[in-house]
Amino acid sequence: MDVDKYMTLVPDYAAFPTVDQMHAELDELAAAHPDLVRLRRIGTSRLGEPLRVATIGTGPHDAVIIGGPHPNEPIGALTVSSLLRRLIDDSWLREEFGYRWHLIPCVDPDGARLNEGWYVRPGDRRAYAEHFYRPCEADQVEWTFPLTGESYSFDRTLPETEALMRLMDEVRPAFVYSLHNGELQGAFSYLSRNEPALAAALAALAAGQGLPLHMGPPEVPSAVQIGPAAYVTPRGAELGAIYGIGGGSIDYADRFGALHLVTELPYWADPRVSDETPTDRSYAEVIKTYLADQRALIGELGRSLARVESELTVRSPFRRALEDFVGTHDDYISEWEDHPGADRPATVAEVIGNEQLKHSMRLRYLGTYLRLLDAELAAGNPTPAIREEHARMQALFEAWFAEAETGFTATPIPLRTLVAVQLGAGLLAAEAAKGSASP
Repeated sequence: MDVDKYMTLVPDYAAFPTVDQMHAELDELAAAHPDLVRLRRIGTSRLGEPLRVATIGTGPHDAVIIGGPHPNEPIGALTVSSLLRRLIDDSWLREEFGYRWHLIPCVDPDGARLNEGWYVRPGDRRAYAEHFYRPCEADQVEWTFPLTGESYSFDRTLPETEALMRLMDEVRPAFVYSLHNGELQGAFSYLSRNEPALAAALAALAAGQGLPLHMGPPEVPSAVQIGPAAYVTPRGAELGAIYGIGGGSIDYADRFGALHLVTELPYWADPRVSDETPTDRSYAEVIKTYLADQRALIGELGRSLARVESELTVRSPFRRALEDFVGTHDDYISEWEDHPGADRPATVAEVIGNEQLKHSMRLRYLGTYLRLLDAELAAGNPTPAIREEHARMQALFEAWFAEAETGFTATPIPLRTLVAVQLGAGLLAAEAAKGSASP
């Protein structure tokens, strides 16, 4: 499929949309095109926000597109907007390509509202850290699908997850696309099946738009690589017991034999994340340094939290997220202990990838902690310990931010480029999914 013509139609964007703007756009497009766009509510968020899907197209296959499965990853809201507008304007894409599209711009609107402080300032690294929010693992829509098994099971599904389950049960999709993004790693993809040709096409598409491919450490050490910057999507059965989570949207998509795609795109471009040149450091040493840095972060936050824990009065989402990070992140990173095959030279991409992870995690969770303490102060709880830790953590944030910025050469990627890549990747995968879909 020639996706270039659709990618070139993606407009420039100055910011990510707020939740209210997402709702307003859906209303506008449905009102302007009632013969094409069906807008309906499929559920309600934990805080009472409507979860809505726009359906367009004539089939015979169905595709479910999930924007905002993690609220700190909003590229998908723009991708949904762009795809919906292309489908409205292009009769071939809407009628002849073969899909009924079910488009959700944001499946976690509660979490998205807590990130809106930086949505309006994309590319501003400080704003991102200061207004960052990512739910604890058990509050993430993407990883709370049910799991059943003898050794581990999970049934604490969220209302948002249940809405997605009902939608998939209704339409029995041939293609499910979960729209993700990262920060400083390169572009990469997860596919539910080992399809090297599609994986290569997705990598070529991202590289063709000037995005660095992610050739550094994978998110999980057990990830099975299909090709450059592409992996087989891990299932909940592999990850659930380790992280205390359920299945992913991949697990539910498997029920229907659907092709499932995840795109992971960075906000900032650093060509070094694609550099496979060997360094004079061993990979084992790089991993050891990474583990030490992450454990130092856990220790710093844990000790500070212990000083104020008995005086906290606000059960904010920031507190829940921070306590989860401090309590579980060591289990997450421990998978890297004694990583097989690490006695070799580390590549530039692996060194830079782990170094950037150190800075990203520091700024993410120190920013979250400061929001936790800010909530206490705003609630009228300025105890000496809370004020002291707030001042100390603010000073540490400034020091860590300055360290992260030292020698920082990555540049913000235009939002238009990120949306074009996600859009093009979705169309390529949708075409591939038709070939294996049930009649």
